[in-house]
Amino acid sequence: MNNITTLLFDLDGTLINTNDLIVESFLHTLNHYFPGQYEREDVYPFMGPPLIDTFEALDKERTEEMVAHYRAFNLEKHDSLVTEFEGVYETIRTLHENGFKMAIVSTKIRETIIKGLNLANLDPFFDVIVGLDDVENAKPHPEPVQKALAALNASPEEAMMIGDNYHDIEGGQNAGVKTAGVAWSLKGRDFLNTFNPDYMLESMADLLDILQVGTSQK
Repeated sequence: MNNITTLLFDLDGTLINTNDLIVESFLHTLNHYFPGQYEREDVYPFMGPPLIDTFEALDKERTEEMVAHYRAFNLEKHDSLVTEFEGVYETIRTLHENGFKMAIVSTKIRETIIKGLNLANLDPFFDVIVGLDDVENAKPHPEPVQKALAALNASPEEAMMIGDNYHDIEGGQNAGVKTAGVAWSLKGRDFLNTFNPDYMLESMADLLDILQVGTSQK
């Protein structure tokens, strides 16, 4: 896989384990507005799309209010509920040292992305961030991926999008890049495989094998 020079990563559930933070933030918000109607498993389908889309579908009148309620709790609990995925830091550092161009492409707002990167000590490795507030259209629309490629001066043929949700896989496919799902996705490897990613990572270190980092380059 020696033609790949550029790696685009989702953040939540891919590089950092924000699953508990997101679930708790949804439950905190939904139980405030719809008491007793939602359990933990009920919010899994809400994970991935932009918040405004999720809450608008539930209550158009109170969408902005619900987003603000969610974000306030999410920000307050961020550092105590976010944890690292094993091997992510080491793999990203190795890719950086080997000259790969890398960007974050997320449906979160930029401020929260930076907070997560700082917490996981990943911030030195990412000069390019494309968040929800940087685009008109969120993944799976190709715009966020295309924007990251333009910022990195890379073509689709040399890039790969890595993520834990179907938005990441479809967003990558719509932009013409290779795609990789992560088996540690909360939604499960079987769910991700239905969207036909080019690769399924059992651990982030699998990227090093796929990209032949540390082996002889042709």
